[in-house]
Amino acid sequence: MGEKREDYISWDEYFMGVAMLSALRSKDPNTQVGACIVSQDNKILSMGYNGFPIGCSDDDFPWNRDSEDPYDAKYYYSTHSELNAILNYRGGSLEGSKIYVTLFPCNECAKAIIQSGIKTLIYAEDKYSDTSAVRASKRMLTASGVEFRQYEFSGRIINLKL
Repeated sequence: MGEKREDYISWDEYFMGVAMLSALRSKDPNTQVGACIVSQDNKILSMGYNGFPIGCSDDDFPWNRDSEDPYDAKYYYSTHSELNAILNYRGGSLEGSKIYVTLFPCNECAKAIIQSGIKTLIYAEDKYSDTSAVRASKRMLTASGVEFRQYEFSGRIINLKL
């Protein structure tokens, strides 16, 4: 009987890789974010990326960050990856699940994560850590018992030919 492979990817690498791959679906010219929700027994439940709601053409809505009138900026229209992943789920409860995200969630996504029953958050980047939205997010996540930790990059490089 042969030996098993030893260079397979870890669960964290797998699920963060899926979140990173999901981020590549985003058409946002500035920030592409992906999310992957996983059950307690390591089954993928849902995925999401930041973009516009179904039926809102990304050719007809603004992608710019800044505008004199907020009506003409992306923020009123875009849905964050975490919320998309939660809303994309078609099963039962997300209670006790984990979410892998490429960017630490804002306060609005933290509310959705908490309310949906997700108990663990693994994030790749925290580049907005000093903002009020992320500080509020961490405050709510901590108060509600959602554990969060930063993903530890292994340095592994995976090439996919698509």
